This record gives sequence, C-alpha cells and structure tokens, in this order.
Amino acid sequence: MATLLFHDRYLDYNFGPEHPFSPVRQRMTMDLLEALGHSVEAVAPPVARRDDVRRVHSESFVETVEAASAGTAPPQAREYGLDTGDVPVFDRMDAAARGLVGGTLHGAELIADDRARRVLQLGGGLHHAREDRASGFCVYNDLSVAIDALRAHDLRVAYVDVDVHHGDGVQFLHYNDPAVLTLSLHETGRALFPGTGGVQEVGRGLGKGFSLNVPLAPFTESGSYLDAFERVVPYALSHFQPDVVVAQCGADAHFNDPLADLLLTTHAYEQIFRRLLALADDHADGRLLCTLGGGYRLDGVSRIWALLALLMQGHDLPEALPKDYRARWDARLDDPLTPTLHDRTRTFEVERRASIEEQNRRASEQAMEQVAAHWHHA
Repeated sequence: MATLLFHDRYLDYNFGPEHPFSPVRQRMTMDLLEALGHSVEAVAPPVARRDDVRRVHSESFVETVEAASAGTAPPQAREYGLDTGDVPVFDRMDAAARGLVGGTLHGAELIADDRARRVLQLGGGLHHAREDRASGFCVYNDLSVAIDALRAHDLRVAYVDVDVHHGDGVQFLHYNDPAVLTLSLHETGRALFPGTGGVQEVGRGLGKGFSLNVPLAPFTESGSYLDAFERVVPYALSHFQPDVVVAQCGADAHFNDPLADLLLTTHAYEQIFRRLLALADDHADGRLLCTLGGGYRLDGVSRIWALLALLMQGHDLPEALPKDYRARWDARLDDPLTPTLHDRTRTFEVERRASIEEQNRRASEQAMEQVAAHWHHA
C-alpha cells in the first residue's frame, strides 16, 4: 500500500480559469477515486518553509516570487520567468507553490526516515522550474527540493520523468551530481517546449553520464514508447542501483492531450506505472515517490491519475466508471466523459509509422551510447 499525500491547499496553486494547469484536474481525480469506493485518506503534509525552497532556488528568485504574491508583478518579474502567459502572477502565489513543495518534500522525508516505501503526492511535479527562473507553469521545483532532501540523507536517487515535456529543471538542477540519475522520456524538443532534452545532454563534471534523455518523435504510439522505455530505463536503473526512485507522472503524453503530439493510451500508462513499481522493487527496495505533473484534457488526466493511485495502493482496476460520477462531470465539461477507466480500443492513422518507430529506436540506442562511455570510465 502507498501513502497518499494531499491537502486542499494544493488547489490554491491556480493561475486562473483559462489556464490549462488547473486544480480541477486534481478535484476530478479525487472525486473519481471516491466514486470508485477508494476515498483518499490522505496524510496532510506541512507547507514547505522558505529555507526548504532555498535548497535549490536563488535568494533573488524567491524574493521576486514573494514580491509577486500580492498579485501584482514587480518590475523584474519577467527576468525570472514570472508574469508571462505560462506563469502569470496571482495572489499568494508563493504560499501556494510552497504548499505543493511541502507535499513532495514530506514524501521524501517519509521515505528517508523509513516511515513509508511507496508515496503518491497528489500534486506537484513542477519539473520546469530552474534555480532562478519560473517556467512552463512551474514556480518552485518541488521535485528537486525533495531530491536534495534525499541526498542530504546520503541516498542515491533515480529520477524518472514520463511527462510529455522534457524534465529540464530537475535535470539541470542536479546536472553535476553523480548520485542523482535523471532519466526523461519526452516528445523531442525540436517539436515541443522546452526545446531541451537531446541525447547529448548527459551531465556535467562529476555528473557526466548521469542524465539520460530519450527524445521521441511526434505521433509516437504506445508500442514504440514502451519499447523505448524498456530499452533504457531497466538497464539504467540496474547500472545505477538507486536507493530511491522519484517519478514525475505527467499524463500529457495521452493521445487526447491538447498540448502535445504523443499517442499513448491509458493501457500504456498502466504498463508504465506497473513497470515503475516493479523497477523500484527490483532496484530500490520498493522506495518510490511519485508526483503528478502535466495533463490537460480532464477526461484523460483524471482517469490516468486515478489509475496511478489504484495501482500504487494495490487495488483492482474497475472497468466502468460510476454513473453518478459521469453525470456530475458531464454536466460541467464540454466533452462527454469516457465511460470506462481505460480508453476504448482504437487505432491511429499515423503517416510514416515505420520511420517514427525507427527514429525512436535510434534515440534509445543513442541515449545509452552517450552515457555508456562515462559509465565504463567511472
């Protein structure tokens, strides 16, 4: 069984009704779990302190976030990635962002103190935030704060990111640390924000060989994605032998997501999550900390995250979604909900399918080749 972390304050991280990074995604996921008879009896984590955030963020950046938290951007805000279309300022932004950081950090401390093996943080996953810059809907980097705390306990951390966007903030915040392996599978930066995550990004200094990137072609389907995952992730974890696996479980590689171009189904997500659980068992004594992340079509993201929660808790997966739940949310949303937890069986009309699959195989092989030379010299 997993320890689940949630607090209503997570919903305060809200850029406004038109912004895609909406707390409605979490409300809907929690409501679905309750409707399925698995009400989340979540541990309520503390809010992160200012000093916690400063573990990975610069003083000037934190000061700017604090100044923007009255709802009015200070003159220097844009230098720090704030007051943009992606990261508009809002009232009490600093406190809301620290609320999410506090959850992920608390999950890390539970694992480090041996009070939990599996932890699901039902929020966070803000993987784009840099040392001195907000980016891509992310103000503070909760994942890097948690990883830094695990490192303070002298634990080796493998970070696996399955969000459709490259986990650039986490990668670069730990780019020099040979005790943090960052591994990201994402749509290629040549086609998608943030434009990073090529196979040549392997780390710096002592950290060379401890960043792996698998950039995938637009319109990658489930089979090709899972093939890339299996070519890289098990071997990398076997070599690295982490004490803890931290996973960012963004749901935006789903075929229905409006902000990207991968074509994963919920069945693929089930396989990814089952593999993460098994790999953590095999290589990290079961220690696994998962967060949420991206995902912008409410029907898909709520089912994927409910799937994650059910699998982490060892529950059986239902076939149909409860009628009262569907009626409640159908009345609020423009699109009718899928009536089952999994997607209906479907095929995609993809041009150049063989070429895409070959491109992804090559990216997987190149990712391993790029780091193997550094591993052999370690």
